[in-house]
Amino acid sequence: MLGAGALGLTAFTGPPKARKPSTDGVAQLVVDQVDVARMPAALLKASDSFKRTLLEEEGVRYTVYRDVAGYKTVGVGHLVRPEDGLEVGDRVSERQMREFLASDLTEAERGVRRLVGDLPLHQHEFDALLDLVYNVGFGNVAESESPRLNAAIAEGDYEAIAAELDYTHAGGRFARGLMHRSDRRERIFTNSAYGDPREAGKSPDNSA
Repeated sequence: MLGAGALGLTAFTGPPKARKPSTDGVAQLVVDQVDVARMPAALLKASDSFKRTLLEEEGVRYTVYRDVAGYKTVGVGHLVRPEDGLEVGDRVSERQMREFLASDLTEAERGVRRLVGDLPLHQHEFDALLDLVYNVGFGNVAESESPRLNAAIAEGDYEAIAAELDYTHAGGRFARGLMHRSDRRERIFTNSAYGDPREAGKSPDNSA
């Protein structure tokens, strides 16, 4: 099993950018300048900060496995489809992994645009919703499954949208990892804070 570090972030996102501390004490990657005005989602794509966050949250797996919900998964959280022709235990190349990632990211970007419609977004707000769609799938954020999220979007209530980014169950079971990811997602949406909140408060004497 190879994590995001083994993949090499520079190969996916380019050279590392400078860091600065965020106001809430979480290390924040300074990659994309936050625009003063919100923009139509049609003009936005995944930022480099989001791509790094995605790799940290999903990790990279070259061998097909079953995720916490029991679905066959490989690469960067890619759900194996029948047309992929893969079974649990099969290995994929780095090229295949990257192709899955690019395709899934493009699909998730389209999902966010479909979800928000004409609602303008800051880059970090788009990224947070992108993480949600990538993580749970567009079907789970559709109006029938997430009526409060869709209502908040329809009303243009950004605070209510942030409050609806909390998805903590997979396959009908609570998953602690999803709780942490939801917390991080809300921080991105609200404060443009991409750093991992699980790292906050760690010290050399408390690194567990």
